[in-house]
Amino acid sequence: MMGERAGRVDLVGAGPGDPGLLTRRGHEALAGAQVVVYDQLVTTRLLGLAPKAAERIFVGKTAGHCAMPQRQINELLVERAKRGLAVVRLKGGDPFVFGRGAEEAEALRDAGVAFTVVPGVTAAVGVTAYAGIPVTHRDVSSAVALVTGHHDPEAEAEHARLDWQALAGFPGTLVVYMGVSRLAAICRTLIRGGKPESTPAALIQAGTTPGQRVATGTLVSLPDRVAEAGLGAPALFVVGQVVDRRATLAWFETMPLFGLRIVVTRPAAEADHCAAELEALGAEALVAPTVEILPVEDFGPVDDAIGRLAGFDWLVFTSANGVRAFLGRILEIGLDLRVLGSVRLAAIGPATTEALASFHLKADLVPGSFRSEGLAQALEPLVAGGRVLLARADRGRDVLRDVLGRVAYVEQVSVYRNVDAEGFPSDVLERIESGSVDWITLTSSAIVRRLYEQLTQEARSRVGTKIRLASISPLTSEAARSLGWEIAAEASEMSWNGVVEAIRRESPSSSTGDATRG
Repeated sequence: MMGERAGRVDLVGAGPGDPGLLTRRGHEALAGAQVVVYDQLVTTRLLGLAPKAAERIFVGKTAGHCAMPQRQINELLVERAKRGLAVVRLKGGDPFVFGRGAEEAEALRDAGVAFTVVPGVTAAVGVTAYAGIPVTHRDVSSAVALVTGHHDPEAEAEHARLDWQALAGFPGTLVVYMGVSRLAAICRTLIRGGKPESTPAALIQAGTTPGQRVATGTLVSLPDRVAEAGLGAPALFVVGQVVDRRATLAWFETMPLFGLRIVVTRPAAEADHCAAELEALGAEALVAPTVEILPVEDFGPVDDAIGRLAGFDWLVFTSANGVRAFLGRILEIGLDLRVLGSVRLAAIGPATTEALASFHLKADLVPGSFRSEGLAQALEPLVAGGRVLLARADRGRDVLRDVLGRVAYVEQVSVYRNVDAEGFPSDVLERIESGSVDWITLTSSAIVRRLYEQLTQEARSRVGTKIRLASISPLTSEAARSLGWEIAAEASEMSWNGVVEAIRRESPSSSTGDATRG
């Protein structure tokens, strides 16, 4: 199934909202996509998993608006696949659960186009789980019914799409998709059908995302509670005794960063990992790289340094990118890590140490202070009279070279390029301009300056005031203040983990995600 991908369509379920719920097979499909056709509820974080060159086509539907009729979507999938392209049809939830995926699969089959189906986590199990509501429970529910509430349950019987009388007598959990606009009518219909008025019920808005809000009550009280809280689509309606379990099983809203919206400005290769860590703590992560990490244009100096490694006493790395670039080059040119010989290794901090560990190497020195000054101070007495090779970016501060150069021979080689990213994600810029972001992370002075350059004046005016800044170090904070931006949180430990801890420290959790209870 995972062989040649050209000229086929993968119908991929994106899950209900949390990008972490995408399946591994779905991730693989996106990584090989040349075209991604996606829906309204698909997060941009997932779109970022596709190659940069992939064509991205929005075909989503919102209330009162349809970006593209279903017939045209079907034709689009067929046309792109017949060009010999690898197409991913990325759909919220599961393609075959109220997602019209079966219609698209049938259109592809009729057109002679090969397709696969990659199931996704459907809202009925994903959203309810994040709300602390198990759809089954040994004591109260041994069955689940999934239905759509799109049509009016109080319409004339001959126009009804569902047997609501039978559903009222269903002995398990009832999960209603797309039912928020018909909520009151559905509750009245179920009560008329014999469902007790006191039956527990819940409405979950934006489930599995940091915007999740939950209203609980009974069939009688829930519509008013939902209206009072101002909840709306996208939302899932749940009816049954299992709703009462939320009182003890709610977990997502207790996450330390739940509800926070945080912009990650690090290079793309690092930003995805950082975003995943934030999401695991309950935050919404918006990835907006301000700089890019690229190979050097001329590997001659790097290869020359590799050939002379035996003549150095210390090899010093000031970033994880430097480790990957330098050691990766050793392998690329057909050598192995034995060329390091007896050279000792220094790493500026935990991330750099972890990068060395990925090559099965251990740093001989990691300073107590994870910055150039701390590394220079720790190395100075150790390298005196020796020879030092600094493997670093093509731009940056020269503290190490200047300090160590007073006591040792120091050679500096650029092993990767640190360049300004072209453009800024428009969706993230709009969020900053509107103030619908809580934090922006800053992990270097270069990132600070490039962020300032890329933002509009309207966006800049919100940064440091309505939108708080989290800095990795005093030097980074100083760069921000020089541009008129105030720093709300500064890492105690100069690392990404330190930035996250600083945000946690300055963001005491106050939201439970409960719109109403009852």
